[in-house]
Amino acid sequence: MFARAPATFILIALNVAVFFAEIATGSGGVGTMTSSLIPEFGLFGPSVANGEWYRLLTSGFLHASIVHIGFNMFALFFLGRILEPGIGTARFVAIYFVSLFAGSLGAVLLSPGSLTIGASGAIFGIFGATFIIARSRGVDALASSIGIILVLNLVFTLGRPEISIGGHLGGLVGGVLCALFILAGERGMLGERHTPMELLAMAAVGFFSIASAIAVA
Repeated sequence: MFARAPATFILIALNVAVFFAEIATGSGGVGTMTSSLIPEFGLFGPSVANGEWYRLLTSGFLHASIVHIGFNMFALFFLGRILEPGIGTARFVAIYFVSLFAGSLGAVLLSPGSLTIGASGAIFGIFGATFIIARSRGVDALASSIGIILVLNLVFTLGRPEISIGGHLGGLVGGVLCALFILAGERGMLGERHTPMELLAMAAVGFFSIASAIAVA
């Protein structure tokens, strides 16, 4: 199982390791909101504006509770074992991190004064990419299931004020853009050696997201 989706399991392990670090630096119990890591590494617009750009990345590995990380890691486990073997590890990792940065941009745009944490931006990007690629490859049953789950999650996002709408929508847009680059490559629109071009295009989206988040923070 690991050999088919190594990045998926490594990303889950990294998120879980950071969650345990949050618990260790908190005031006790399995709650993490008292952890010193959250104010130091969570996404907060004014801090990004003051040069703490690393928050655009580190915030995506922090979680507020065991339920928070549980939902995100279950989704990553479910989707990653489908998407990563289907597109390759390099593409999958690119989608994950581009979606994470696009989610950070969305969060800074819509709620710059809020402290935002969680891998949800990256997860929404994986959701979007899985839907687009499954649909394009004719796996309609999977695409329909993913689409329904995605819509339900978006409704839930819009109905809960404590959830970062910008983070989720930004991540979704990032993942969809990455999937479209993959489709363009597979359809011969990016030349014979299309995978490097796909990755370059994804990297451009990631850098744009980082630069834009810094500019608007």
